[in-house]
Amino acid sequence: MAQVARPYRSVLYIPGSKERALEKAKGLPVDAIIFDLEDAVAIDEKDNARELLAQTLKDGDFGSRARIVRVNGLDTEWGAKDIAAFVGADIEAILIPKVSSAAHVQAVADLIPDVPLWAMMETPAGMLNAAEIAAHPRMAGFVMGTNDLAKELKCRFRADRLPMLTSLQLCLLAGRAEGIPVIDGVYNAFKDDEGLQAECEQGRDMGFDGKTLIHPAQVAITNAAFAPTEAEIDLAQRQIAAFEEAEANGLGVAVVDGKIVENLHIVTARETLAKAAAIAELEGM
Repeated sequence: MAQVARPYRSVLYIPGSKERALEKAKGLPVDAIIFDLEDAVAIDEKDNARELLAQTLKDGDFGSRARIVRVNGLDTEWGAKDIAAFVGADIEAILIPKVSSAAHVQAVADLIPDVPLWAMMETPAGMLNAAEIAAHPRMAGFVMGTNDLAKELKCRFRADRLPMLTSLQLCLLAGRAEGIPVIDGVYNAFKDDEGLQAECEQGRDMGFDGKTLIHPAQVAITNAAFAPTEAEIDLAQRQIAAFEEAEANGLGVAVVDGKIVENLHIVTARETLAKAAAIAELEGM
């Protein structure tokens, strides 16, 4: 399956119950918004939040930003109502919390036709079943729920996230096997730019498509971290040019900056340029 070209560098959580935040989100330079009806909404606000969000998405213009709705779980009194409220809505996906198996995905798929489904990956069972979850025919994206995962694993916080690396990589492997985007978890200290930068770089190095955010102040750093750099774009262009010249001369490899360039490197180079072009198009809308 081909890699998804649409950028998901910055994916911002917005509480579905906060009218002012919903309005402000229309002007933020994020690639996607998760409109949250679950953790960010108090119990006594669940029904009001659902109605407000449904109307806001019907009336509001969120431009090119991907619109993803995180519903409550089907094991709650609000889950089925949340899903029903967005049947036929103009959204990119329904985000299912605490997905543990493909059967969990199917239970939601049975309630809402034609809408792609994304999974919050935040439980030990979800990590162990990541491959079958990613392979579900309606599954279109993974979001790492690192706060809940840390709680379930009973692990300590470390800046290098060592206790969670196996879980993160299992989901990346499953997502890449099926060609779906995989979005890294949140960085809680929203005033700590240096810490956010470091975690974004780690996530980008690991292969994540982007990062979920809890505050608009985190957007600029995240957008930059998950976009191809000028140096990466320049290298990709030179690799492609050198390889095409080598092919024209009957050679199967080229050399750029003292390193061998083969066809596999050209695949990556073309993906880099495609991502840069997609970001430019998104930002120009």
